[in-house]
Amino acid sequence: MPEAARPRPWLVLAICCMSLLIVSLDITILNVALPAVRRDLHTSVSGLQWTVDAYTLVLASFLMLSGSTADRIGRRRVFRIGLIVFTGASLLCSLAPGLGWLIAARMLQAVGGSMLNPVAMSIITNTFTDSRRRARAIGVWSGVVGISMAAGPIIGGALVESAGWRAVFWINVPIGLAALFLTGRYIPESRAARARRADPLGQLLVIVLLAALTYAIIESPDHGWTSPLVLGCTAAALAALLALLWHEPRRADPLIDLRFFRSAPFAGATVIAIGAFAALGGFLFLTSLYLQDVRGLDPLHAGLFMLPMAVMSLLTAPLSGRMVASRGPRTPLILAGTALSASAVLQALGYSTHLPTWLLVLAFLLFGTGFGLVNAPITNTAVSGMPRSQAGVAAAVASTSRQVGQSLGVAVIGALVAGAAHTDPATFTATARTAWWIIAGCGAAVLVTGTLTSGRWARATAERTAERLAAEEAGEGTRETKETVDA
Repeated sequence: MPEAARPRPWLVLAICCMSLLIVSLDITILNVALPAVRRDLHTSVSGLQWTVDAYTLVLASFLMLSGSTADRIGRRRVFRIGLIVFTGASLLCSLAPGLGWLIAARMLQAVGGSMLNPVAMSIITNTFTDSRRRARAIGVWSGVVGISMAAGPIIGGALVESAGWRAVFWINVPIGLAALFLTGRYIPESRAARARRADPLGQLLVIVLLAALTYAIIESPDHGWTSPLVLGCTAAALAALLALLWHEPRRADPLIDLRFFRSAPFAGATVIAIGAFAALGGFLFLTSLYLQDVRGLDPLHAGLFMLPMAVMSLLTAPLSGRMVASRGPRTPLILAGTALSASAVLQALGYSTHLPTWLLVLAFLLFGTGFGLVNAPITNTAVSGMPRSQAGVAAAVASTSRQVGQSLGVAVIGALVAGAAHTDPATFTATARTAWWIIAGCGAAVLVTGTLTSGRWARATAERTAERLAAEEAGEGTRETKETVDA
């Protein structure tokens, strides 16, 4: 039997975590480099927003397609293709001669990234079939986000200081190549028992919805909310959403299976993911500009300043996984929402050019605690109540929610501070206080939604949904077998 045919669960987990590491590092490292990118490429705040959001938008648009494709043609195959594309695109990002080229390379990078995390989560779900072991594995998986948050700002700051912003993309190359080699050697191939057909119209509608909505938000400070361009994009986003809600239930194999949302925990996990990652996107974008442009720190010291947040995320992520395994998702979700809101409220109340260092560090500690606690409940809830054959699609919906949230966070917060970014520091901090209240609202959404969708009633809806999905899947399999025999 080939080596790859004998799965070693914890080695498979380690290899999958390598893909999460490069994708997560890419986010935190780039945020530290944003001021340097703006100076070198002579771009505006909206240009920086597109540098981040071009990646997250493409990623969000293709995650569900990648998840269902991996279930159909093979998870290891799609995972390896993703590693090749992501690693190659990272090199192209480092060679970009201008903002347009950088955004294009980031979009290609996102195409590869869409084949990594949801597919890796599907591999993990099918490797760890016991619910408690799966929850612990997901806790480790979530801890990698903490590692990337801890290492990313420091590594990014050091690279920008020593070799320039282009160097932040180099680190993806050796990790990506190592993961590619180990995947071929140790991860077994797997796929769903029944292949899902592609949904090209659904895919197109998702792209139009996300791109039009984000474009309207990012460009509104320059064009105004009442401009024909912004109103047209808003109308296109609304039309795409309505068309998606009409089209998807009529598909035998929809891109987004709306039946999943009959489960209150799954629907809640989607809302929580959007809220938590909108808070993260806004936090990283705003903090990077504040530390370097307002407080005058160099990239390395700005990265070190963010270390308390990253360390707490690293420490609390595996703790969250253990809490989910032993007590369920409610406790970590309540703690996460409280910590995220408290962090943002502290900064909203006292934000200034000379905010006391101890207060800033306390706010960073609270944010890291909240973000570290929130990931494991999101992921475990998204996949645990679904049939294993649907693991790729369910994990992709959760990952898509994360990326949509981060895109919206960067778009909204960036649009809010865009006019103040080139003014004096006092004007910037005054505008940023409103941004922190928005981030506090995202934390409150995590708290309220987590409380409402993690009780006995919510668990009952999850059980009923899983039973219906399994029954419908069994019925479809029986019909297909009969049709094959008749033919």
